[in-house]
Amino acid sequence: MRRARIVSAARGWLGTPYHHQASLKGVGCDCLGLLRGLWREVIGPEPAMPPAYGPDWAEASGREWLLEAARRHLAEIDLREAAAGDILLFRWRAHLPAKHCAVLTGPAIMIHAHDGAAVAEVALSPWWRRHVAGAFRFPGIEP
Repeated sequence: MRRARIVSAARGWLGTPYHHQASLKGVGCDCLGLLRGLWREVIGPEPAMPPAYGPDWAEASGREWLLEAARRHLAEIDLREAAAGDILLFRWRAHLPAKHCAVLTGPAIMIHAHDGAAVAEVALSPWWRRHVAGAFRFPGIEP
């Protein structure tokens, strides 16, 4: 699979309104829904369906659900190797579990969905870089 295909598919989600737990391009998605939709577009059927989750799922459980799922279904990579088409996970605070994800579209640009806004392509600013919890690659992507 080519990275350009992942980036192109991710850009197809731009403007999709934020909607908690949704994963429908042009209709609504959250950050996980964006990744789920990309998986369906570039790989095929989803490997697992996430359980229902509330807005405070990470804080309430304290468990690294997102990191655990990423390690089951994606290839973990060193952040220094991350390139267009790869996935970044973020923590809002150092002591909290990873709770947010985005797709890199360039060395310092990412696409993500966040509460209160539509899916957007934004700079991977120093603030975002400080909050990276892990970097991952879709299956079948060559380094």
